[in-house]
Amino acid sequence: MNEFTVKEIKPDSFFTKDTYLDKTFVLTAPEMPFIRELITILEKWSFKKIYSNGEASRDYVMNNDAQSTKHDSKKHPQQSDSDKIEKAEAFYSDLLSFVENMFIRITVSKEYEIKVLTEKIRTIVDYIKEDRRFLIRIFRNNEPAEGKNYLAAHSTRSTILSIIIGSYLKLPPYRLIELGIAALVHEVGMLKLSPQIYLSDKPLNQHEQKAILTHPVLGYSILKSMDFPLAICLATLEHHERENGTGYPRRLVSDKISLYSKIIAVACSYEALSSKRPHKEAKDGYTGMVELLKNEGKQYDDTVIKALVLSLSIYPIGLYVLLSNNKKGQVVDVNPENPRFPIVQIFGEYTPDGKIKMLQTSADEIRIIRPLNRSEIDS
Repeated sequence: MNEFTVKEIKPDSFFTKDTYLDKTFVLTAPEMPFIRELITILEKWSFKKIYSNGEASRDYVMNNDAQSTKHDSKKHPQQSDSDKIEKAEAFYSDLLSFVENMFIRITVSKEYEIKVLTEKIRTIVDYIKEDRRFLIRIFRNNEPAEGKNYLAAHSTRSTILSIIIGSYLKLPPYRLIELGIAALVHEVGMLKLSPQIYLSDKPLNQHEQKAILTHPVLGYSILKSMDFPLAICLATLEHHERENGTGYPRRLVSDKISLYSKIIAVACSYEALSSKRPHKEAKDGYTGMVELLKNEGKQYDDTVIKALVLSLSIYPIGLYVLLSNNKKGQVVDVNPENPRFPIVQIFGEYTPDGKIKMLQTSADEIRIIRPLNRSEIDS
């Protein structure tokens, strides 16, 4: 691959081939301009070089090197992947029910066996190794019901993302299990608060804000009373600490915060950005990634952010996109052979059997023009 110096790239230029951050992670496709914001982020993170087999150009130039992708696009992805999607939906539903029941049991009996959680996390780790993209894909189709406690959904999603990050960081199996347990129970302190506080769709008053700030300490106390391992208790206590010392409850700085806490903090933040809450709408996955990459105020560990971004890619599943035929859709799966041509679900179009139409994008047929934000989807 050819090397390109980031500071010499002209903003809004196009590359004739994919550009890469580390020769594997796709930064831009030929259809996407190399925007100034991306250059700024790369410089901030001290990335001095990018890689590409193409050349920079002022204007977009279509290339025709995707014959195999064109060939594959004639296959119906829904037919080949439907069994895996159904399996992922069933797995996620079962996991969500498990977490809901866990919270109920802890609230009522104030006890829970660590052995049960260990076995459940082990199944999640194994599933993620096998089919993580299908698990991520069904996230957006499983938003918490209106008015329903979202803590279980948040904990479930954060656990999956935490394990994905931990896997990228090559944590050994026993540490992945510890991390997964910590992520699953990290919000347990909220159960001590009134649901009217953490489910509120209105700004909290001063008393309510102070109450929310106590949930890490409450969670730590609950888990200690049930004899959970110290590493898991500390992760619960520290998941709102921030690298720059602005977090709570102890205002710890970088080297004082445990690795599990750093991972859960990033997973929770991305999950919160990309999921609907009682007080806000969800942002698209692309926007969430960009916000985390900015890392304003140096709140999060750079290595952990990189692990999340490199695991989910620049075209995260769930991203809303505008296509070259002027139709809108959502990325629902990746194409490992050609990362710039993901499988997209087309809004408003259906197959003869009534299912939402999906297609595999390609360079010489239908391609992605740009990401869309949520407001553009409704317009």
